Amino acid sequence: ELGWMSKVHVNRPAVVRHTERIKKWRTVKGHWQAAWLLKAVTCIDLTTLSGDDTPSNVHRLCFKAKHPIREDLLKALDMHDKGITVGAVCVYPTRVIDAVNALKAAGCNIPVASVAAGFPAGQTPLETKLAEIKLAVEYGAREIDIVISRSLVLTGQWEGLYEEIRQCREACGEAHMKTILATGELGSLANVYKASMIAMMAGSDFIKTSTGKEVENATFPVGVVMMRAIREFYWQTGNKVGFKPAGGIRTAKEAITWLMLVKEELGVEWLTPELFRLGASSLLEDIEKQIFYHVTGSYALKHDLAMA
Repeated sequence: ELGWMSKVHVNRPAVVRHTERIKKWRTVKGHWQAAWLLKAVTCIDLTTLSGDDTPSNVHRLCFKAKHPIREDLLKALDMHDKGITVGAVCVYPTRVIDAVNALKAAGCNIPVASVAAGFPAGQTPLETKLAEIKLAVEYGAREIDIVISRSLVLTGQWEGLYEEIRQCREACGEAHMKTILATGELGSLANVYKASMIAMMAGSDFIKTSTGKEVENATFPVGVVMMRAIREFYWQTGNKVGFKPAGGIRTAKEAITWLMLVKEELGVEWLTPELFRLGASSLLEDIEKQIFYHVTGSYALKHDLAMA
């Protein structure tokens, strides 16, 4: 629906003022904080996207995905029997089989997500992108995180962007598709809004801020703009699309702020792993430290959380 694109205007100063207010929000304390942090854990896509990934460190990641918080800490909170795990394990396509086998051996049903479609730069021919997606699905990935060609946004080729994402959606088959916009490289908040809309029109199950490899990753102004796009798309079509901030989210406080922002902009119904994910590799460590402090009253030493 190209008519939507011509009407887009983003009031950047207003967005910036709004996000400055967000940064001043007081965080929750005590049991409320612990509850919000456990909610954040269930929405994490626990990620390893390094050139030196091996089967052994993927197996370790999958163990942590099933046991994100130490068992005795969960028992102290009376949450040990609630089945708390992360939302997904995210790896490169070549590591999907390792992750699938490790999770199967652990007896859990956590989905494996795979980045694909020329991640992270997107500078790959479309035929290669589609082949990579199909291979990742064939290996057992139940979620695919694709990355768009930024040049299509920067040159205003909206129909070309729609067609690329639509073909990626088709290649995903039954797998859920998260579309990474790489917002730090799109030039303006108006382009972020337009790219969000096109991605949803083309069938994305989620829209995601960043690859984590850009200079600027998940920021609150970008988050607000993307969530407003999700909200308008829902009003126009009745379809709920998920949101995933990723890159640079490292502290428990940031995770809670993102959760609060989603609640304010989209509502409580979006605060589930089906509609909200946090892309992170080191965030879980800080969350577990905060829960350790909440339970014990002291800060964790390195050996207390060896798996973090």
